Order: sequence, then structure tokens, then C-alpha cells
Amino acid sequence: MKKEIHPKNYRFVVFRDMSNNTSFLTRSTAPSRETVKWEDGKDYPLVKLEISNTSHPFYTGKMKLVDTAGRVDKFMNRYKTHIDKKK
Repeated sequence: MKKEIHPKNYRFVVFRDMSNNTSFLTRSTAPSRETVKWEDGKDYPLVKLEISNTSHPFYTGKMKLVDTAGRVDKFMNRYKTHIDKKK
């Protein structure tokens, strides 16, 4: 393996899924300007996520659409007759 290719500044960071407010603590080098108080009473850097394994349809088994600027609505309107025929 190559030496000196991995970062050395790993630290504990809290990642928060903003779609369902679940958080988890892990080690990372991800930059952050915000901090949050964790369950152990210590402050850790906070990295906000739009989607994680707790909200992603593949992991939850639920069909949940993440709509960005109405793209899903445009698609559904365009192919509505085709989708209705399959049901």
C-alpha cells in the first residue's frame, strides 16, 4: 500500500440527517463551521446531510420522493397516463 496518502486529522463529528433529524457520531475529516452538543455532553462539529441511510428509500423500504425544484412533479405529470396504465 502507498504510504502518506490518508489524512491524519480524523476527529469525532456528528452527522445529522435534516430530513428526519436523526444523528450519528463517527470519525471524519469533513469540514464544519457548526457545533452541536452530543449525548455525552461534549461539543462536536456538525455536518448536515440531506439524506442518509435512515431516510433513503433503498434502506427504509418506503418510497419517499425527494423533490428538488419540482422535478418529480414534472416527471409525474408528463408520464401520468403511462404510470396509471401499469397500476
